[in-house]
Amino acid sequence: MSPVDSWLPRVPLGAWTESAVDWATGTLGPFFDGVATVVDALVRPLDELLTGVPAVAVVLVLAALGWWLRGWKFALGTAVGLGLVAGMPYWQETMSTLAQVLVASVLSLLLAIPLGVFVAENKRASALARPVLDLMQTMPAFVYLIPAIFFFGIGTVPGVLATLVFSMPPGVRLTELGLRQVDKEIVQAAESFGAPPWMVLLRTKLPLALPTIMTGVNQVIMLALSMVVIAGMVGAGGLGDVIMFALSQVEVGSGFEGGIAVVVLAVVLDRLTDSVGDRFPSARAQRLARQAA
Repeated sequence: MSPVDSWLPRVPLGAWTESAVDWATGTLGPFFDGVATVVDALVRPLDELLTGVPAVAVVLVLAALGWWLRGWKFALGTAVGLGLVAGMPYWQETMSTLAQVLVASVLSLLLAIPLGVFVAENKRASALARPVLDLMQTMPAFVYLIPAIFFFGIGTVPGVLATLVFSMPPGVRLTELGLRQVDKEIVQAAESFGAPPWMVLLRTKLPLALPTIMTGVNQVIMLALSMVVIAGMVGAGGLGDVIMFALSQVEVGSGFEGGIAVVVLAVVLDRLTDSVGDRFPSARAQRLARQAA
């Protein structure tokens, strides 16, 4: 220790964190067991469904969805990309990753959107939530795996829950941003007709904020996909296991194939969710809001 540092007090932040984790593990064990049971009950059936259905059926369903949302060019690209993945030996791992991403994203959005609405309507809550969200977004992704292992052990459940926490901040921020950007004149018009606050929120503010909220949904799904791959370090399965094994064995070929599967899955999910947001343009939302008012 240098002379300059010798007089500085030692802040035992790590020891405090370990004590808090030990207390939570010992005191809230039944709660964590219940959470693990619920998450496993959501992931396992979806995983079995996606891995049990023939690859051709999944490719056709996603291509048809892409045709409906974006047109035949995207549908063709989806079919070619997913067909390439199906031709590699990692189709089941890709579907397992998709199941984890979908469950983690849905759970994350179920928490993020209501929280974003709450902080948008409450300035004090917004001020308190901002530094917490900053911390969550700047924390290295690997750090989220440490408490997940302590609370839930090794497997799919800690990977999904770490993904949930990691991907939630953009959903909160963009929901709040979308609601705060709503034209105040339209809100005042709705209020002047005697609409109660909950109706103003549901029929006026949320339709106007929907494009921005859908951008948040897109970001949540993309972060969930990136984190699910990292969660392969704790035995979450899917493409994360493929990439981690390739990294440990320095197998360039299998690592490249796993990476290509992740890229194809990311592009398909990104374009599909982005297209859903495009179906709710601001002009249409404003028209609906005026009709509600």
